[in-house]
Amino acid sequence: MHLRLRSLAIMVKSRRMPVLLILVVLSFLLIHFLPCSNNAHMEEKPSPVHILILSSWRSGSSFTGQIFSQHPSVFYLMEPAWHVWVKMYQNSAKVLHMAVRDLVRSVFLCDMSVFDAYMSSQKKKSDLFQWETSRALCSPPACDSFSRSDIITAGNCKTICGKYPFSKVEEACKTYSHVAIKEVRFFDLKVLYPLLTDPSLNLKIIHLVRDPRAVFRSRENTKADLKRDSNIVVGSQKTKGEMGPYNTMQVICKSHVEIYKAGSQTAPSFLKDRYLLVRYEDIVRDPLARAAQMYRFAELHFTPELQKWVHNITHGKGHGAQAFDIGSRDALRVSQAWRKTLPFQKIEKVQNVCKDAMDLLGYRLVQSEEEQKNMSLDLLFAQNSSEYQILKAEKLVSASTF
Repeated sequence: MHLRLRSLAIMVKSRRMPVLLILVVLSFLLIHFLPCSNNAHMEEKPSPVHILILSSWRSGSSFTGQIFSQHPSVFYLMEPAWHVWVKMYQNSAKVLHMAVRDLVRSVFLCDMSVFDAYMSSQKKKSDLFQWETSRALCSPPACDSFSRSDIITAGNCKTICGKYPFSKVEEACKTYSHVAIKEVRFFDLKVLYPLLTDPSLNLKIIHLVRDPRAVFRSRENTKADLKRDSNIVVGSQKTKGEMGPYNTMQVICKSHVEIYKAGSQTAPSFLKDRYLLVRYEDIVRDPLARAAQMYRFAELHFTPELQKWVHNITHGKGHGAQAFDIGSRDALRVSQAWRKTLPFQKIEKVQNVCKDAMDLLGYRLVQSEEEQKNMSLDLLFAQNSSEYQILKAEKLVSASTF
């Protein structure tokens, strides 16, 4: 550009070009060269937001995942690392952490070729674990039978949208501003630090927990569905016998303690405003307020249609007894069902292996069967209560001395 302007000046001197013509030429040069970077900036798409719902089995994570899945701006996958654990089931959860992390990163970047290592070369969209729970895979461009703004149930989707090729998964993912994943196969937040510092990702973590006694009761009802996962978590030998279920609960509870401490107490600077602890019991007590909180955290708008859906799905008559069942239910009653059905002897054992997690996360221990069945006794500490804050502080101080 500088050379052209210099040549222009020489021409003016030598030929005394009319001023009007000079202005026209200068205007052309300015218009032609200067706006390029501005136009590129204007056309640049905003960076996607990546949301990881980090939880454990039978903790209300499938329901919480649906709060994100049903949002029209979100591409959602439920437990994509299931494929890693199925393919590499001989290994421990710790050994599989890196493979799971790499798969999750690829999904966040909408690179679905990562599944080639774990699935058949002839795979279809319907071969993806629990694909029908993703509204994004039940609407365009992944399926033409529904609108992207529809609330779509898994049953309706599975019937109509299963025939599409696997390539539609990646195609659909690339059309959304938010990518959300629900995953239960991380036991250490530090494993995710490389993703949190990755400049190609904008990762936010929602750490979902639930009363271990409720988790235990739900796991008992779905034992067969969780057998392989339990073997990977603690080893097949430790899942056997009377203490088998408690060994698994101990590992899960310990992981929640470590994740919470890493996310809120000893959090590095890159985790600031990117970690949110959510208790399932708080969701079912005030679904609209907690859904709104999670949407704000994820930079999503809570539409009136979604508000109505959240209310309806938490105020139904279902019991939520099936694994991965996310139909309408009386969520508050279901969350307290363990108090009426779980023998106190089992409760004592769960409390024994999960006491640290329960103290830290705000779950009151029961000392007798009478307390257990006294439904007027609230077993959930309010997060801002002085009693809970003192209990949590004591737990953190004692943990730091070891």
